[in-house]
Amino acid sequence: MMNRRTFTSAAALFALTACSNKFRVYTGPPVTSIVVQKARRKMYLLNNDTVLEEYDFELGFAPTGHKEVEGDGRTPEGTYFIDRKNPNSRFYLSIGISYPDQTDRAKAHAMGRSPGGDIFIHGTPKQYRGTPDWTWGCLAVKNREMEDIYAMVNVGTPIFISA
Repeated sequence: MMNRRTFTSAAALFALTACSNKFRVYTGPPVTSIVVQKARRKMYLLNNDTVLEEYDFELGFAPTGHKEVEGDGRTPEGTYFIDRKNPNSRFYLSIGISYPDQTDRAKAHAMGRSPGGDIFIHGTPKQYRGTPDWTWGCLAVKNREMEDIYAMVNVGTPIFISA
């Protein structure tokens, strides 16, 4: 027979485990596109023309302009797609953006450089919380927000990134 203290401890442990699960379930309308406005630091998850969610974010350490080459600290601008999801990201959770495309590769190649890659929407580790524009070209949101984004956005979703 379980005594009261054991039951209370077990219930508390269960509650903490349930709250700490970073994999959420989303059952609302599908996200049909993502719109990112870099200058305003706003990201919108849309179902057709309806805004489902709005998020603030941090950018790369050189936030102005389109990403051209690896290491420039810029975030790409243009139309891309969500091309992967990483549940084991070192930045909590992440979803990948399909940069570079053929045009990005050609421009970087013409400069004799690599366009870079591995551009994501991801969470924020403790050491960067409160730090403005700290990424290497990604979009960083709060970890709790990333849980929702990860649940809501599917691979193949278009993302439109403007200056």
